[in-house]
Amino acid sequence: LFFDRVAPTTKDRQGNDAGSQYRSGIYFHNDEQKAAAEAKIAEVNDKLQKSTWRRVLGTKVVTELKPAGDYWLAEKYHQQYLQKGGQNAEKNATERIRCYG
Repeated sequence: LFFDRVAPTTKDRQGNDAGSQYRSGIYFHNDEQKAAAEAKIAEVNDKLQKSTWRRVLGTKVVTELKPAGDYWLAEKYHQQYLQKGGQNAEKNATERIRCYG
C-alpha cells in the first residue's frame, strides 16, 4: 500500500512538491521490518524494470530505507491533515491524496 500512495522513484519529490521534506522513506525498528521493506522494494523494482507497475517517473525505487530514529510530532495545524481537507484518512484507504493550501 505504501508504494501505491507515494512517488517512490523521485527523490525529494511528491507530485509537484519538491524538497527534502517530500522525500519518501521507510524507517525500521528491527531486522524483520528491514527485510520486509527490502523485499517489497525489490518487488517494485522488478515490476518497474518489466513495465508491469503503475506509470511513474524513474525506473528505480529511491525511497530511503533507514533505522528509525528520534521522532517528533508535527505542529497542531499539521495534525489530521487529510481529514481537515475532506479526504479519507481511514486505514487501507486507496484514494489518491490531494494537496490543498
